[in-house]
Amino acid sequence: MHTTSQPDPVRLEIFKNLYQFIAEQMGIVLQNTATSVNIKERLDFSCAIFDTSGLLVANAPHIPVHLGSMSESVRTLINDKGDTLKPGNVYLSNNPYNGGTHLPDVTAITPVFLESSDNNSSLPPLFYVASRGHQADIGGITPGSMPPHSTTVEEEGVLFDNFLLVEEGNFREFAVRQYLSNHTYPTRNPDQNIADFQAQIAANERGVQELRKMVSHYGLETVQDYMKFVQANAEESVRRAINLLRNGSFIYEMDNGAKIQVKVAIDRENRSATIDFTGTSEQLNSNFNAPKAVTQAAVLYVFRTLVDDNIPLNAGCLNPLEIIIPVGCMLNPTYPAAVVAGNVETSQTIVDALYGALGVMAASQGTMNNFTFGNDRYQYYETICGGSGAGIDFDGTDGVHSHMTNSRLTDPEVLESRYPVLLESFSLRPDSGGKGKHSGGNGIIRRIRFLEPMTANILSGHRVVPPFGLNGGEAGLMGRNWIQRQNGTLENLDSTATVDMQPGDVFVIETPGGGGFGKVF
Repeated sequence: MHTTSQPDPVRLEIFKNLYQFIAEQMGIVLQNTATSVNIKERLDFSCAIFDTSGLLVANAPHIPVHLGSMSESVRTLINDKGDTLKPGNVYLSNNPYNGGTHLPDVTAITPVFLESSDNNSSLPPLFYVASRGHQADIGGITPGSMPPHSTTVEEEGVLFDNFLLVEEGNFREFAVRQYLSNHTYPTRNPDQNIADFQAQIAANERGVQELRKMVSHYGLETVQDYMKFVQANAEESVRRAINLLRNGSFIYEMDNGAKIQVKVAIDRENRSATIDFTGTSEQLNSNFNAPKAVTQAAVLYVFRTLVDDNIPLNAGCLNPLEIIIPVGCMLNPTYPAAVVAGNVETSQTIVDALYGALGVMAASQGTMNNFTFGNDRYQYYETICGGSGAGIDFDGTDGVHSHMTNSRLTDPEVLESRYPVLLESFSLRPDSGGKGKHSGGNGIIRRIRFLEPMTANILSGHRVVPPFGLNGGEAGLMGRNWIQRQNGTLENLDSTATVDMQPGDVFVIETPGGGGFGKVF
């Protein structure tokens, strides 16, 4: 059946939901087959489908920082391995300089061929499917692979750059095991890595099957045409949203003194926007550098949230946006800069700076409060909720994962049954949201008692600089990290810290509140 150059509105809606549904199906398979707490319980993963050029078509509503950056990984694979891609191959990548976010986020990419092309490998792939999962440990200088004080990417773990994981249907377990262990700072639990990789392969396989089913039902031409129509529809929605915005600029300083500077210029005639990060701090000697793909993901997220229509986040959303990020600044670092905190912390600051420049929303807690602990036997990672910022006609929300993270916290029962720790208390932090005509949301207080000696790490922000209020609204309260030792002594910690915990010691994390919006009269 031949389609026209104009989409049928009913079919557009059907295909938009079908593409998203395939990504959701992939996510369900991944959650059901993964073994790590991080993927199975915290849902720290994302799945998406891409067109023949590697451009994002649709994703499930998973983790924003993954979704806006995965396309770069797929396109790098096409450029790097284009002629050698074969049916039944799966590739692994976490390279922050090729579309990766940080090393724990490992992406499995499967090229999709039609069954009829299985015997003719000279045909290029028609689509790509990918799943990105946060590994609880991928090596590096601290258990959990979120080292607070790394200065090069090597110290953060094992780097995969389009590694061939499955070759024409055969899982290369020996090769991947060797790769995980043959590193200056090897992974601590390769069995768990491999089990999660296999879950990602299974998730991708579901995506391949569903796309093939779709093609056999509707015909290849229709499926490919509607991929373009869905992207064009997203582009039009973003252009409409841009028309309602105004020019603005913002400078936002982080706890470490680094500055993010952004200027947004709206071009009404072309319904487009230029987002210019010139003036941002140079590449840092710490790990708060955000790879370019992460910076783009943050911009994409902000502009997607300004759209009221129900559209999947995809490549079309980027077309009306020109993003200027000077090479060698902290938002577009060069190898071998450390990046583990750029993905989780700096990405949040970029989002808040953009909302500040556009004048639409006060700062949210602006951090993921990354907490890792472990030893040779256990490795655990979580991000912790806080207050979200208030806006022109809404209050912030208490105790929520906001913006670039969208994961859960592990259930106390699962946490305590899988790890030698006790969740002593977990409560809202009263009056931590900034006051205003609309008030910011409250942060939380989380107390974890250790039952065995372990290394604990906190990688957080807004312990020195409070999350800003807008239009006369007050700032949210800063967060605080501290330890209550078993002998009663208290130790205050910085925004980033590595500490040895002994049985009976309690690690306390108080997360920031969101900023308020508007004056209280």
